[in-house]
Amino acid sequence: MYREAASGIPGVLVWTAARTAGTAGTSVLPDGCTDLIWHEDGFLVAGPDTRVQFSDLGTRRDLTAVRFGPGVGPAVLGVDAAELRDARVPLDRIRPDAHVRRLVSAAESDPLGALLRETQRRLDGADRSVETGIATLLGAGASVAEVATSMGWSARRLHRHALRAYGYSPKTLARVLRFRRAVGLARAGRSFSDVAAECGFSDQAHLAREVRALSGATLGALVR
Repeated sequence: MYREAASGIPGVLVWTAARTAGTAGTSVLPDGCTDLIWHEDGFLVAGPDTRVQFSDLGTRRDLTAVRFGPGVGPAVLGVDAAELRDARVPLDRIRPDAHVRRLVSAAESDPLGALLRETQRRLDGADRSVETGIATLLGAGASVAEVATSMGWSARRLHRHALRAYGYSPKTLARVLRFRRAVGLARAGRSFSDVAAECGFSDQAHLAREVRALSGATLGALVR
């Protein structure tokens, strides 16, 4: 059983999943986020993804995790998001061994508390307003040129910053955020034609192609 909740920390969600032995696993859709996941063997870092990923981790272990919204992960994990793109790596590959050992020790008795304390400690004093602002503008349909102008940056500077903060180019981040918005609207009961128009796709066929490219499935299948 998968459960998701607010963490009390801006830009961060918590989620848990009880092991589901006997099932095949699940497809994880691109969302621009990075996850720090605890299970009985230690910590795993996941994402950000550019394509659908299959995971069977939850079929064998109970999972407790924090999900960092676009641009938040690097401040907590201490590594550029581009280094984690489409990857699943143990935390000790990117953080010092002593640090990971302390975190593991705390998580053995209280995994969610350990994750939240670590997240809050790493984010204290960190100003993520630039990353949040860029993601908000791109998610609302602003062009890369418009976002660069609003920041007073060149397009090249925006591109470099986006790779570090999100793991994506600005264009790819906009594409992923639009896809997630479209799926959310469709699951809320909106017609596919309305979804295409509201999310800025040229037509319903364009929407269908993008959904298939990013998820490997039709929008109807994702809704079901």
